[in-house]
Amino acid sequence: MSNFPDLKKPSHFFATFFGIGLLPFAPGTWGSFAGLVLFLFLIYFEISFNLYLFLTLFIIVFAIITCSQAVKDLDEKDHKAIVIDEVAGIGISFIFIPFLGFYDFDLSEWGDNVYLVAIILFVLFRFFDILKPHPISYFDKNLKSGFGVVFDDLIAGVFAGLTLLGGNFFINLF
Repeated sequence: MSNFPDLKKPSHFFATFFGIGLLPFAPGTWGSFAGLVLFLFLIYFEISFNLYLFLTLFIIVFAIITCSQAVKDLDEKDHKAIVIDEVAGIGISFIFIPFLGFYDFDLSEWGDNVYLVAIILFVLFRFFDILKPHPISYFDKNLKSGFGVVFDDLIAGVFAGLTLLGGNFFINLF
């Protein structure tokens, strides 16, 4: 389809994450940045980790459904304007923050350095999302569906989180 995205179609509007995917330079980075801002907004209001998990799962399911609808209109299944997958993927990376000790489960409070950790996770997520090491590249090439569009970014989010956890274990950054 030559007129993708048509922001009048809900699937296109949400797949571009409210039009952010239309930014001319590095739309995936802008989509990831939108996910970072969303996370920082949520923790500013001290939402609980359980609520964050619920919201992240909701975004993942919503992203899969939205991308499934949007890719029906495309020849190129993972169009660069589709960035809701980046929002979902970076959301997964933030799930690892409590395992670094920046969330108090007893008081439902986020730690002081959570903003710095979130920025580091943003950089790591972009690294893995752009580089696409195996198995991310495998799923990116072989799953050409709405699920596939989102799944490779979810794996990049897991890689980012595990990299920071592993790095912290060996270097004790935090």
